[in-house]
Amino acid sequence: MCPDEKVPADFPRELFRALLAGANPKLAIRLIDGKCYAGLTEEELLERYKACDDLAEQLASYCTRKESENPSWTRKFNLARTREGVERKVTTGLWDLSAAEQRWVMARVQQLLGW
Repeated sequence: MCPDEKVPADFPRELFRALLAGANPKLAIRLIDGKCYAGLTEEELLERYKACDDLAEQLASYCTRKESENPSWTRKFNLARTREGVERKVTTGLWDLSAAEQRWVMARVQQLLGW
């Protein structure tokens, strides 16, 4: 990871997702290079951030294109339609985004568009 690459403070930092058998509560811990991690490493977090930010930029371009192609659409409708498309891709397993990452991506789209 380059020192100048930073994950913004508002990007979701969730625990690592894992399925652990048994009835008692558990915490998933991973041992990586002699260190224990209960969440993502800085490199993994940066990778997820970059992917989400890239997706937000692509979706902002998509919304801009759809706005010009469909002048009768409101911006609210355009964003809702885009949000539903993202949710559908996640639900069908095509994209791997958490609910928090989906919210962040859509907030970033709005920020990029200035809507």
